[in-house]
Amino acid sequence: MQMFYSRKKVLLAICIVLAVFHVSAVAEEKSNRLTASDVFNLQYAVDPQISPDGRRIVYVREFSDMLSDRRCSNLWVINFDGTDNRPLTTGTHSDTSPRWSPDGTRIAFLSDQDGKSQIYVRWMDTGQTAKITSLQQPPSGIAWSPDGKQISFAALVPSAPLRIANLPAAPAGAKWADPPKAYDKLIYRFNGPGYLEPGYTQLFVVSADGGAPRQISSGNFQHGGVAFRASPAVWTPDGKYLIASANRRADYEYEPLDTEVYEFSAADGSTKALTNRRGPDNAPAVSPDGRFIAYTGFDDHYQGYQVTRLYVMNRDGSGSRLLSEKLDRDVQMPRWAPDGSGILFLYDDQGDTKLGFYTLDGTLKQLTNHIGSGGTAYSFGSAFSVARNGAFATTYTRPDVPGDIAVGTLGNPSAKAITTLNADLLAQKRPGQVEEIWYESSLDKRKIHGWIIKPPDFNPSKKYPLIVEIHGGPFANYGDRFDVEKQIWAAKDYVVLYVNPRGSTSYGGEFGNLIHHAYPGDDFYDLNSGVDVVLAKGYVDAENLFVTGGSGGGVLTCWMIDRTNRFRAAASLYPVINWESFVLTADIPSLVIKYWFPGLPWDHNEHYAKRSLLSQVKNVKTPTLLMTGEEDYRTPISEAEQYFQALKLLKVESVLVRMPGEPHGLARRPSHHVAKILYVVGWFDQHATRPGGS
Repeated sequence: MQMFYSRKKVLLAICIVLAVFHVSAVAEEKSNRLTASDVFNLQYAVDPQISPDGRRIVYVREFSDMLSDRRCSNLWVINFDGTDNRPLTTGTHSDTSPRWSPDGTRIAFLSDQDGKSQIYVRWMDTGQTAKITSLQQPPSGIAWSPDGKQISFAALVPSAPLRIANLPAAPAGAKWADPPKAYDKLIYRFNGPGYLEPGYTQLFVVSADGGAPRQISSGNFQHGGVAFRASPAVWTPDGKYLIASANRRADYEYEPLDTEVYEFSAADGSTKALTNRRGPDNAPAVSPDGRFIAYTGFDDHYQGYQVTRLYVMNRDGSGSRLLSEKLDRDVQMPRWAPDGSGILFLYDDQGDTKLGFYTLDGTLKQLTNHIGSGGTAYSFGSAFSVARNGAFATTYTRPDVPGDIAVGTLGNPSAKAITTLNADLLAQKRPGQVEEIWYESSLDKRKIHGWIIKPPDFNPSKKYPLIVEIHGGPFANYGDRFDVEKQIWAAKDYVVLYVNPRGSTSYGGEFGNLIHHAYPGDDFYDLNSGVDVVLAKGYVDAENLFVTGGSGGGVLTCWMIDRTNRFRAAASLYPVINWESFVLTADIPSLVIKYWFPGLPWDHNEHYAKRSLLSQVKNVKTPTLLMTGEEDYRTPISEAEQYFQALKLLKVESVLVRMPGEPHGLARRPSHHVAKILYVVGWFDQHATRPGGS
């Protein structure tokens, strides 16, 4: 008996050793994969600004600081040929918006290194830096005057808070609560900045040597700021005027897209409208000789999606003509060629951001592609600038390139990446391979575009669980860009499918408007058909299907489980559940009722109810995680709470996750971004028929 017991102990010990060896081997094998903690290791190059002579590029290098749990950014400079890449600023704060002076000797930029965002100027020969403003409100949209003597910017001019009653003063020594805050504006809070201070954003100029800013614009209108649609001001070549777009309607809160291009006198602030139509007129760019203004916009028909076009008009606002009539894609960020022969711009085409060029006779040329940065399959982070010699700099991304700087010239426009910010990390940790797919929707045989991320060390003879990840917007697009969230899920041995269902941008106006007044709706078939296509490839386990998405993707996640029980679990992130309550609590109410719905909820009850996720919630059997930030004012947390409560009443397994201090997107704090990624995959692991991750 003793001998048998001893043998059992020996066998047990051997098993333990083998188990430890196996775990160590697996850990060794998995060490070449991205983990959620790599959110702190990845860096992204954004906002490249090429010097006037085309020799150097200053760019913003974004990173996450693990000790302070903050998103930070510094300025770096690199030669056009890719040599001498080095920092201009350092520190765990945010330096952004670098802009070269016209003679290339200085850089103006924004920095919060002293606690509040201010304008700084750095002399490039000596490295000396001066803070030239001491503003109470953060500036934005900085631009140099042509003579390099002034810098324009926008900033909030506070107004007195709304007063309803005169309250008694607290007696000496008493500690009363903070007084109430009253609001009388339709847009009184906004995602990101939160509850808005009373006042209006105005245009200013300040001496490049520092001094008191001088206000240029006036009136009870918003001339910039994060909550209102206004383009940064640009100078005319003679330095006499600022050209900017803004919505100066008395009812600007109720007609949010109706901007015009305005001329503001730098001398006395007098204002003149240069455009006059119903619809947006944005992003003005003045030609080098001052004769023309390029701008973007469209004639507003109150459709959910309308293609943004490129226009050119005379400097005085006359003779407007459409250049991009034949391009069924959105034009963004127009910039004049240095010789005035045409206009460079960005546009998304089938999930890829490209740099295009229009001559003044309407001839289109594609210059380069794969523009973007920021660790997401969205087209965020796309930017470029052009020098006087025709050299240009862009951001650059690929499925295995998170975000770098690329350069080219108008004569040789095929861009070449000159930075490798994440080379050391990705030399150690391989991202999953990305496969592009096209397939037909089961509804109408319409072609749908998508991508599949496979786990590192992918073995097609194995069966993997599948995550379907759905983009938000809904008028947006995914593409073959690096996506940290999806890559981390793939590193945990999930196949990840992401597609552009009907309503996505970059496929033209007709495709985008298939969901006009019909969202959510037939997009279900596009997404469900994608699942069938991947299953047919043979390497996905049909018993381990999962679905997730954020914002509009959160809407469609719930829409999917309302209509099918094929998914083992779902994770709906910051969704809209009840369109009626959404209109009455979100930060974009006038946009929703005019463009996404035919009118107000009480005038169209059936329309709102039919598209509500609550209309079909009784069909849901899928275990569901809901997650929203507590400071999300785009899709307020009350939306997720409604769906959670409904599922609980139906006795469907569900959990509600509240992310403190987070706005829309759940990524303000890097640690919260990590939690978002791991909560989703952790929920799926719990409901998989086999251990889901490492």
